[in-house]
Amino acid sequence: MSILFRIIPLAMGVICLAFGMYVRTMSIGSGYIIAGNVLIALTAICIALFSTAATIIRQLINKFSRADRIVLPILGYTAGVITCLCGIYLFIFGKTTDDIVSGNVVFGVGLIACCVATVAISSAKFTMIPQNSENLTYKDVPSNRYSNSRYYAYFSVPIVATAIALIYASVLIGRNTPPDFVAGHVMVGLGLVCASLIALVGTVLRQIQNKFGKKERWIWSVFVGIMGSICIIWGIAIMIPYSAAAVAPGFVLIGLGMICYSISSKVILLASVWRRNEPLANRIPLIPIVTALTCLFLSAFLFETSYLNSNFFVPSHIMVGLGAVCFTLFAIVSILESGTSK
Repeated sequence: MSILFRIIPLAMGVICLAFGMYVRTMSIGSGYIIAGNVLIALTAICIALFSTAATIIRQLINKFSRADRIVLPILGYTAGVITCLCGIYLFIFGKTTDDIVSGNVVFGVGLIACCVATVAISSAKFTMIPQNSENLTYKDVPSNRYSNSRYYAYFSVPIVATAIALIYASVLIGRNTPPDFVAGHVMVGLGLVCASLIALVGTVLRQIQNKFGKKERWIWSVFVGIMGSICIIWGIAIMIPYSAAAVAPGFVLIGLGMICYSISSKVILLASVWRRNEPLANRIPLIPIVTALTCLFLSAFLFETSYLNSNFFVPSHIMVGLGAVCFTLFAIVSILESGTSK
């Protein structure tokens, strides 16, 4: 099972990469460059999720080495930073509108990958979570906790990424041109995914530090749920006054909302088993299964519609990649459930 849960993110990464390269080289239909570039970029999130899965699993099977502690987070951060740099290159030096739009989105995907890599590096002491939950009382100081400087450094990464994404989104939307409209609204969704990862990083860190109190048990879960709901409502809202430019960002925002809900499963799981027995904890991994199927079924409908209206070409393809990311999160939450179950 440990091998399977590490294969899933790699397999989903291969699907995103291969499908993206295929779409990118099709040279048919409007927006094939945008769809291809974004799908390829989603591979970075899958790589970062693999680093998270491997970090936790190798601790659970007692094979976590000093090299793993260094190499696995670096792998995730490398994927995220390279993706950000590719996005910057595309929107600065891109010769077409599609390159510029996709460059902005690819940059935002890279920010998410960096946040996921932070989950990996924060989880380097994951086994302390069930130990603290079982053996310590609130605010007892664990002997092997992170230093305060490292704690705040890890916590700051998703916060900074969220701020960058949302500020940049407001700049793009303020330019009031169709390409910036598309990129700006998608960037809002990407920023909200980064915000959801603040909750996950915060939950992991605060449980390792034994600072996770009763009052905040469900605050983080509700926060992630709100982020996902904002994504979905925002996507529907911009599509109600129908325009060609609103179709792609509208549906992509809905898909990003599904990713937020998938992230919420991890936050809910960690909160539900902290210093208590939760018989239904093994049902929580069903959440990312439902979100992945939602993305894939919606993609199928959009594919059919794209034959009649080319505006649906981009979201129909990108939704496949978002479904792959949701399914990868199923592997992560299953690992967490195995690691925290009694």
